[in-house]
Amino acid sequence: MIEPTGTTRRFQLTLRKPWHRLGPKPTVVVNGVGQPAQWGTRNWKVPGDGAAVVTIFLFNRLWKFGEVEFVAEPGASAPLVYSAPWLPFGPGRIRSAPGSD
Repeated sequence: MIEPTGTTRRFQLTLRKPWHRLGPKPTVVVNGVGQPAQWGTRNWKVPGDGAAVVTIFLFNRLWKFGEVEFVAEPGASAPLVYSAPWLPFGPGRIRSAPGSD
């Protein structure tokens, strides 16, 4: 694999499980490239020059659900929180982490 040239930056993202704690693990896609993901808080690396399109979804062997997409802009440093839907359909939710305003 050829590493992209240029600088990189990081942003903090917390992936929250649904209340019943059952179901699939999340999938995080950054600029079209899938990234290994687990529930919890992690720092994600994105290209430093320009915006990065981030998509998060769940897949339960039958269908994809809980999808949310956002743009990680350069200079934006507020931690984000993804909340999975309670039921295996519908969108997820992305918001700023509490206390990061």
